[in-house]
Amino acid sequence: GCDIEILDLLTPRYDVERLGIIDEASPRHADVLLCTGPVTRQARSGLKQIYTQMPSPKWVVAVGSCSNTGGVFIDSETVLGGVDSVLPVDIYIPGCPCRPEAIIEGLLKLREEID
Repeated sequence: GCDIEILDLLTPRYDVERLGIIDEASPRHADVLLCTGPVTRQARSGLKQIYTQMPSPKWVVAVGSCSNTGGVFIDSETVLGGVDSVLPVDIYIPGCPCRPEAIIEGLLKLREEID
């Protein structure tokens, strides 16, 4: 669900490009990593690899309950927890799924911290 909410930010309804937020497909050109979903044993190494490919300075945003704490999947033996179990998280955006307005608010708070 959170992935769909992030894609909704790119539509004309929310138009986050007016705020200077641009979708970048390559981690080598990105400043901010938006993470959704819980971290599993299988995904841990890939997540670390993507993070190391990003140039410094870089920031991590955990979007949704699953990426914050592991959500409803926390009791699964394959789930390690939230993104902060693997990467340093700068902003936590709660919700299941979180609303696009909450994601925008979280990204604007991150921009204030950066400035």
